Amino acid sequence: MKINKVKLYVNNDLKSLEVSKKLQEELSKYHFEITNNNYELAISIGGDGSFLRMVRENNFNDKIFYIGVNSGTLGFLQEIDIKDTINFVKRLHDEDYKIEELSFEENIIYTNHYEYKYHSLNEIVIRKSDFSIFKSNIFIDNELLENFSGDGILVSTSTGSTAYNMSFNGPIVYNSLDTLVLTPIAPLNNKVYSSLTNPLIVPSDKEIIIVPHDQKLFLMIDGNIKELDNISKIKVKTSSKKIKCLRMNDFHFIRVIRNKIIK
Repeated sequence: MKINKVKLYVNNDLKSLEVSKKLQEELSKYHFEITNNNYELAISIGGDGSFLRMVRENNFNDKIFYIGVNSGTLGFLQEIDIKDTINFVKRLHDEDYKIEELSFEENIIYTNHYEYKYHSLNEIVIRKSDFSIFKSNIFIDNELLENFSGDGILVSTSTGSTAYNMSFNGPIVYNSLDTLVLTPIAPLNNKVYSSLTNPLIVPSDKEIIIVPHDQKLFLMIDGNIKELDNISKIKVKTSSKKIKCLRMNDFHFIRVIRNKIIK
């Protein structure tokens, strides 16, 4: 598919604004149209938070392509380095790229009166609103896995396995795999409480169902905080849709891990 129209999502910091100006100049040289309407490619300029906001503002639209220029720190989701901006535009013009589809989560929160639905590319984090011990029954489909007690539960996508999930020693999952990663946050395991202390990788055709003992919860969905009351159940599953990320032809996930994490 030939890309002609591009929209930029720019962080409001000096470095990102400078990169945006340079990028717009290069795009104009190759006759790309920068627009807010009917675009084929969305480009975020900033850190990983910018990429997540861009995807969210497009309502996880699977009809357009996404890519990011990293003007932040780690920038795991932001494939293009600042120094490669000019070369990136040339390669975009030459159609020297490929498309990689990434799965995302569908999080359904059931309360006594309403049903809320949120999507997340990285993760959902569930804790009690007062950050005391979080207790819940956790099911995989309709099969009880455990009666969990601890600080909270994190459910990440494969893409999100390299984000907050890593802070709790969750596994790194190849980003093109369709999985959910159920990671306990400070689980209690003693004479009184017995919880899994290891993460569990769940295939995309399964649902994770969390039934909390206390109904007032603190939720963090791709960094966005929600505080909801009267929660009876939370269902996390892989969406039937996927977003399309534009990658350079020499992109390799293992290289990203080496350069962004190991180095």
